[in-house]
Amino acid sequence: MDRFVFLFSAGLARGAVLALFALSLVIVWRAARVVNFAQAALAVAAVYAAFAVTAATGSYSAGLAAGLASGALLGALAERGLMRRLGANAPLPGIIVAIGLVMVVQAGLAIGFGPEHRPMHPPFSQRPFVIGGVPVLSPYDLFTLIAAGVVMGGLALLFNRSSLGLQMRAAAFAPETARLLGVRVSRMVTLGWTLAVAAASLAALLLVPNELGLNPHAADLLFVNAFAVAVIGGLDSPAGALIAGIGVGLLGSLVTGYVSASASPLAVLALLTLVLLVRPGGLFAAKEARTA
Repeated sequence: MDRFVFLFSAGLARGAVLALFALSLVIVWRAARVVNFAQAALAVAAVYAAFAVTAATGSYSAGLAAGLASGALLGALAERGLMRRLGANAPLPGIIVAIGLVMVVQAGLAIGFGPEHRPMHPPFSQRPFVIGGVPVLSPYDLFTLIAAGVVMGGLALLFNRSSLGLQMRAAAFAPETARLLGVRVSRMVTLGWTLAVAAASLAALLLVPNELGLNPHAADLLFVNAFAVAVIGGLDSPAGALIAGIGVGLLGSLVTGYVSASASPLAVLALLTLVLLVRPGGLFAAKEARTA
């Protein structure tokens, strides 16, 4: 039972990071109807900016702020400089350009900072609390849960309780109608990319201290797992990203603890396959309205 409690609590922290990154993919999909395959590379570039600021100032808070700002800036530049120039009705060019952007960013990071792993120390201890003789969340895991929860809650309030969020949703689902109502659709799409890459950067920042270290490919596996989470939850569903992220995080932690680490990706793949067979649009995808 003690082992289960520890694995469950660790899975919650991991699931929160997956949910946050999956939510960033959902935001871009809802805003531009494209899967941003460059999301992980842009996020890692923002983490390098955070690493540099933290090393220069000795302040984790300053590095965190720099990482989020860098991610937001990179998201806006990627949309305005590349994606906006592509045809909106042809997804393949966007996929090709995003993959090319991954190669350019990762090569640039390797040239500028080197390909080796750089240790990035967390701001809090990773030693778990012991309650009643049972190890549970560490202070850093608790920080991860709170940070991810605050950002996801803030995004939920933005999209559901503000006029700006309403404009972004209108621009995503009915762009022509939104334009007639005075919404600047292109600006809303840019804002969607800005928020999405900033959220992905936070997810990468929270993950890196728990991994081998910072390198140009540090978020590749995170992207793969988060993409699976987004598909399982439904690419149109922010709530699906949250629920599926926590579920996949718990699944991976429990399988790793009771079976082996190598079996965890197979368990996620099996879950993804099952969901695609039963509900191809994702567990929480909105039902399409009948037109006839």
